[in-house]
Amino acid sequence: MAKTSAVEKNQRRARLSKLHAAKRAALKDVVMNRELPVEERFEATLKLAELPRNGARVRVRLRCELTGRPRGNYRKFKLSRNMLRDLASSGQIPGLVKASW
Repeated sequence: MAKTSAVEKNQRRARLSKLHAAKRAALKDVVMNRELPVEERFEATLKLAELPRNGARVRVRLRCELTGRPRGNYRKFKLSRNMLRDLASSGQIPGLVKASW
């Protein structure tokens, strides 16, 4: 089980990223638009820098939904490899079977 504080910090980052996603995307579009004047693009860069760093989507870490483990996760299931194996062995994930040949 992961530290509760690390899991909560990650959840806070996810909430912040959802909150600032639209504003961040609009500012990034202005910054990346080469047809706009340099001054306007620079102002957008400064406004982007004023937003909280934890509001960036890149800062959100994929963690296991059950244990909070930060490594060895499958995106499709949002589970770590350990929990995926346990649940698959007990037949709790529909359509997932162990390979045998």
